[in-house]
Amino acid sequence: PLRYSAMVFARVRSSWSIVFSWPALLLGWVLATGLLVPTLSGADSLDIDDPAERLKRYELDNGLTVLLLEDHATPVVSFQVWVRAGSRDEARYSGIAHLFEHMMFKGSKHMEEEEHARLVGARGGRINAFTSRDVTVYFEDVTSEALPLVIDLEAERFTNLKVHQGMLDREREVVLEERSMRTEDDPRGRAFEALAATAWMAHPYRRPVIGWRSDVEAVTVEACQEFFDAYYSANNLVIAVAGDFDTEETLERIRLRFGGLGSSAIARNPTLEPEQDGERRSVVHFDVRSPLLMAGWHAPPSGHADSIALDVASQILSDGRSSRLYQKLVDQEAKALHAYGAYWELKDAGLFYASVGVRPEADIDEVEALFMAEIARVASNGVGEHEVAKAKRQLEVGLIRRLGTAHSLARRIGRDTVTFGRVRTLEEQLGAITAVTAEDVQRVVKTYLVKEKRSVIHVVSPPEPDAEGDVR
Repeated sequence: PLRYSAMVFARVRSSWSIVFSWPALLLGWVLATGLLVPTLSGADSLDIDDPAERLKRYELDNGLTVLLLEDHATPVVSFQVWVRAGSRDEARYSGIAHLFEHMMFKGSKHMEEEEHARLVGARGGRINAFTSRDVTVYFEDVTSEALPLVIDLEAERFTNLKVHQGMLDREREVVLEERSMRTEDDPRGRAFEALAATAWMAHPYRRPVIGWRSDVEAVTVEACQEFFDAYYSANNLVIAVAGDFDTEETLERIRLRFGGLGSSAIARNPTLEPEQDGERRSVVHFDVRSPLLMAGWHAPPSGHADSIALDVASQILSDGRSSRLYQKLVDQEAKALHAYGAYWELKDAGLFYASVGVRPEADIDEVEALFMAEIARVASNGVGEHEVAKAKRQLEVGLIRRLGTAHSLARRIGRDTVTFGRVRTLEEQLGAITAVTAEDVQRVVKTYLVKEKRSVIHVVSPPEPDAEGDVR
């Protein structure tokens, strides 16, 4: 196998951004352009140190999990709090998890509104958060001398948050505006929301993370407080720290500031998705010049044995201009403007999906027939070895690039811990990619991408009324 020195980082004290050396940039360009076809055969064929092998894991007396990955490649540290609660855990009102992410920035017992973000920003740091269907994550990326302050600030809002009507009313309006911009006024947002609601009939994954508008408008302070008390407890949190810090000092400060946070009995939504036994279709009327086609298939959850083969299949079918769907629908037939897709892995389930922007003059049904025929061709005839090698190489390069920053390291150890209960080694992940064969790709396409398990969404302009006012 080819041996690469894949990532070389320059330690820059005058700035806390990561600087890639020219060998790393050259490697990324060479692999991305396909000048080197052989895939990497595992961590042993790379001169790469896997920082996660130095990870130290602790559990406080209150059940809080602490992950500390000391790495002095750059003078940066990423502090992340992973809450094992997302939209899947909402009972009465959809959107509470995301709404709470907003409210966590709006003050606490000892901090004024937005003061937390101001203090981090004044020290040149980056602060943000995100909510998904499975988790809510809060993070700060700062220089190492600001880490003690960040720990204190996070502990303050997790232990002393004040939920009140004024806070809720202000953030409710912000979220409703965000919903309008990202979903209601965006055909792609409309399509994906419809796809999730069509594919999942019972599981809470069917609900949008941002929430249905009616729920966001109706949610109460009491419901928000109940959600906070139920899920923002010590035994439902994972603190992941990676970068330039001292392990013992950081652990002691986390123990001091978070040790008094209470625990609770965590209740999960027990609903399971019933087996889909036939194709489902939805039509969304939206004022679009270019119709949108989206299709999704039920797929396994994170950690399933077929996950990597499905990732490779997704790369081949719908990732980039060289993918099969793009080549067929955009380049050859000239009936689409774009084509993309992904294998979306969640804790309880997965969704393999692809989307095509249809040219205004093209017929969406004809495009769908070409779309489905291309997938059927993979199921019947398989894929080429070169296609598999290229897709695997893309996954490998993406995996290695994610070793490059303190933020990505903290995110890696946090995500793996909440998803799998452990942090997977680089060797394990590269080995899983290497093991995928062309036969595996054909098998997973034949197994999962079948008509009986698919949901199809058309986003098209509403029909025009005729002279009598009836819709045609």
